[in-house]
Amino acid sequence: MLAEAAAEQLGLAQVLFVPAGQPPHKPGRPLSPVEDRVAMVTAAIADNPRFALSRVDVDRPGPHYTSDMLALVSAEHSDTDLFLLIGGDMLAGLLTWHEPAQVIRQARLGVMRRPGATPDLARLAAELPGLAERLEWLEAPLLDIHASELRAWVRRGRSIRYLVPEPVREYIVAHGLYK
Repeated sequence: MLAEAAAEQLGLAQVLFVPAGQPPHKPGRPLSPVEDRVAMVTAAIADNPRFALSRVDVDRPGPHYTSDMLALVSAEHSDTDLFLLIGGDMLAGLLTWHEPAQVIRQARLGVMRRPGATPDLARLAAELPGLAERLEWLEAPLLDIHASELRAWVRRGRSIRYLVPEPVREYIVAHGLYK
């Protein structure tokens, strides 16, 4: 839903979904196997011709930083201005990212508000000159759904129907994920 809203508001011809390889901010935390994550993204976006999957992050050795991923995507799409679509919760933590200034140099930020997330825009702007000019706030429904909660629901045997695209729910069931 959020990618569709961003595509409409920003006039994007294509939205790339880039599953993370091994996020450096999650060391030692168990992640779903990369091929399952790729398969679920593929299933989720299959019916939207404006959406595409990029394996640029999962097909390379780590560490996997957003700034490096953006450089690779930019090289593949050199004739395109990039937007990085994130939630307000991610914007609030932007200063903790690896090379955040490089991130905003490589891509404009399309930011969707998140319940409970209030980025300190004054601090961000002071630490990252030029951020305000690279930031686009997007109108989208406020969704307070987190992947960790969805996985916990599945573990407890609760339904996630209507919380994820149906092909993703079917994949999770068929492969016994998160049990």
